[in-house]
Amino acid sequence: MSDANQRIDEVVKANDVVLFMKGTPLFPQCGFSSRAVSILEHCGVAFESVDVLQDMEIRQGIKTYSEWPTIPQLYVKGEFLGGSDIMMEMYEAGELQALMQEKKVAPAS
Repeated sequence: MSDANQRIDEVVKANDVVLFMKGTPLFPQCGFSSRAVSILEHCGVAFESVDVLQDMEIRQGIKTYSEWPTIPQLYVKGEFLGGSDIMMEMYEAGELQALMQEKKVAPAS
């Protein structure tokens, strides 16, 4: 396992919800990352974010780790869910909120 892969794996396993994104929740650097943050905030769950723009190894490594070519990427309890489009579809259908409850994800403080 590469160093980047190992670091990604540790973050994914150490947090209930992780969003790999461009920028930060306060200052997203792309529209898709901004939408992903908004969805998670509407779900009212605590989440960790990783700014892929700060680390090129992570930016490339996350695509290999998930076998998914785009960012942002959402992980819930270690499971890869998808990017902002999938998050939006799940949210609009009520599936994302149900999943967060089912997985007993901690609420945002």
